[in-house]
Amino acid sequence: MTAQESGTTAAGTETLRERLLASLVTARDRTTLLTSCVEDPDLTAQHSPLMSPLVWDLAHIGNQEELWLLRNVGGREAMRPDIDVLYDAFEHPRSERPSLPLLPPAEARKYAAEVRGRALDLLEGADFEGGSRLTEAGFAFGMIAQHEQQHDETMLITHQLRTGPAVLTAPAHEPVPPYTGPAEVLVPGGPFTMGTSTEPWALDNERPAHVREVAPFWIDTVPVTNAAYQAFIADGGYDTERWWTPEGWAHVRRNSLKAPLYWRREGSQWLRRRFGVTEVVPPEEPVLHVCWYEADAYARWAGRRLPTEAEWEKAARHDPVTGRSTRYPWGDADPGPEHANLGQRHLSPAPVGSYPAGRSPLGVRQLIGDVWEWTSSDLEPYPGFAAFPYREYSEVFFGPEYKVMRGGSFAVDAVACRGTFRNWDYPIRRQIFAGFRTARSESA
Repeated sequence: MTAQESGTTAAGTETLRERLLASLVTARDRTTLLTSCVEDPDLTAQHSPLMSPLVWDLAHIGNQEELWLLRNVGGREAMRPDIDVLYDAFEHPRSERPSLPLLPPAEARKYAAEVRGRALDLLEGADFEGGSRLTEAGFAFGMIAQHEQQHDETMLITHQLRTGPAVLTAPAHEPVPPYTGPAEVLVPGGPFTMGTSTEPWALDNERPAHVREVAPFWIDTVPVTNAAYQAFIADGGYDTERWWTPEGWAHVRRNSLKAPLYWRREGSQWLRRRFGVTEVVPPEEPVLHVCWYEADAYARWAGRRLPTEAEWEKAARHDPVTGRSTRYPWGDADPGPEHANLGQRHLSPAPVGSYPAGRSPLGVRQLIGDVWEWTSSDLEPYPGFAAFPYREYSEVFFGPEYKVMRGGSFAVDAVACRGTFRNWDYPIRRQIFAGFRTARSESA
């Protein structure tokens, strides 16, 4: 049963309660894995000024759960009001967080566990009808599950930045035949419904549903691969100013960029460091750890461009036969392991051409999972946008400083990934699990 099908009957309420419980438990199991696989010094260290110490994320997860579920939904007294300011993400930039009087690992674990126990008691008796917007369809519980999974992805990024021996493991991808299908797919022009007004746990920037007119365009069937990106490097892509925006060229020169983050050349081979393991860069995987400027430059070099956010969503959700926008490329069903590479089941993107069951009605593949995909669009509100439940989730980021990414990555859990889900970051960011695919106008 999908979230949209959770009804108002007693059976529907219990199904919703079970879904919320499973989402919260899945998130906490992952948090536990990411914070128990290293010793305390690694939890309290700052592995990069771009990231918080892992122990900050752990206590922040508990603090946000206490704030929204126990205090706002449950009306409970604050458990630890003295730490609120320490774990307010807008009070202290990441670079300053190691200097704060943070809870030590054992205390952070204890606090998060106590909050979770009380939150599960609250969930057991929660009324999902006739209350506030926070409780309607279990929104606040779903929001907290998404929040924790987003921080789990952030902590996985920190693990990638961390130096030292490997501490995380995951199964290798199933072998797939080399992808030999069409290089691009034509997406017909015309209107489609973008965003959502019905997805119960959708966040404010995904709302409301509205009609967008999109001209016909071509989009890559699969994400750009490491092999394709190596051709850009070999052709002098990082040394040719005409492929770059002025800001991008200045960034490349200032930081001496020559390849994606974590890559290095050894003889005739490109190697990469991945979660403590050095390996040959797999040619068939989507390229990863490139910033927006790199993605944009590659697209120009290839005689193409990055898709707009609306184009990406139309390619992912529009069914030309029914005219509907589906929840996911494959339809309305929640993601299964056959559809997409999600939830840290693996520790890398899958080879292109994987997950044929997850393709869109037009045949575009791997739009969900594997790598976040940069688009050409700035983060802007949809027509009729209303901040909920707090301005700082989306509204303070609107504007030209941030570029939108879509689709999720292997590090994203299904609860925090939809066809409407929007992510964003500065165009210089490379530590995130981002790649891209390219597009071109039909007439180009």
